[in-house]
Amino acid sequence: ELVGAIDIDPLKANRTVGELAGQTSDVVVSDDAHSELQSLKPDVVLHTTSSFLPEVKEQLVQCAQAGACVVSSTEELSCPFDRHPEISEEIDAAAKAYGVAILGTGVNPGYAMDMFALAATGACTHVRSVRVERHVDAGKRRLPLQRKVGVGMNASEFSERRKKGGFGHIGLLESLHLVSAGLGLQVDSCRESLEPVFADRDVESPYIHVRKGQVAGIKHTALAFANGRAVVSLDLRMYAGAKNPVDRVTVDGDPPISLTIDGGVFGDTATVGALFNAIPLVLNAPPGLRTVIDLPVPRAFVA
Repeated sequence: ELVGAIDIDPLKANRTVGELAGQTSDVVVSDDAHSELQSLKPDVVLHTTSSFLPEVKEQLVQCAQAGACVVSSTEELSCPFDRHPEISEEIDAAAKAYGVAILGTGVNPGYAMDMFALAATGACTHVRSVRVERHVDAGKRRLPLQRKVGVGMNASEFSERRKKGGFGHIGLLESLHLVSAGLGLQVDSCRESLEPVFADRDVESPYIHVRKGQVAGIKHTALAFANGRAVVSLDLRMYAGAKNPVDRVTVDGDPPISLTIDGGVFGDTATVGALFNAIPLVLNAPPGLRTVIDLPVPRAFVA
């Protein structure tokens, strides 16, 4: 049951969810998180405010203090222990103190490049390496995602944004750590690369017209090494005009496994599904900061 909604956007605050979403709901959007959480005491909060953990730490603690479990789309929360060890400890302590579970998930990270890969190894007696490929037509995705991957930029603009950080796909290293940890691998080192993909023709999207030679998106890769050998390989290509979107997992194991989702998983709607379907898993999880590999295999449920 939807009992409340919170948004600081003045164009949304004090309007009903039904009015904003075209649904039947009299729930009014509040811009006061503290009073809303304390008065409603929800069982769970679906949290979708930022990709970066330092920006949302206090929001997550605030939810915990209200006794609410959290399912968050914050990419850095999906496996935060390497990137943000101190913040991870703070969130974990708060969650345990108030008896709630906090989870970061979504379609990527949370499913397409980590849980999907781990599930593929479930029948293997031995795994030598795992390769995950995700090719996405960014031209069919929402405008904020297109901007995040540099659609329509020139090479110098892309280079400048890359230097500043917080650009491109957020969460690939988190997926790398989830797969490595899920397989119990002793990883020696990790390597990450973010490069532009240039349009080889003019590409029209609902939001941005990309001319030949402009940046169409990104090629983002991450590798985990053990004993000098790549044991986990993630290859994300997200650009406007991608001709053959696909999600593919290849396991070099006994037996060898290859799984392909033709057309790929459409991230905008799949993220909603991933968050929603995690609700019963989080409500039944032990208190603390959890990852998708701590919980049962995600699956759709009938509400």
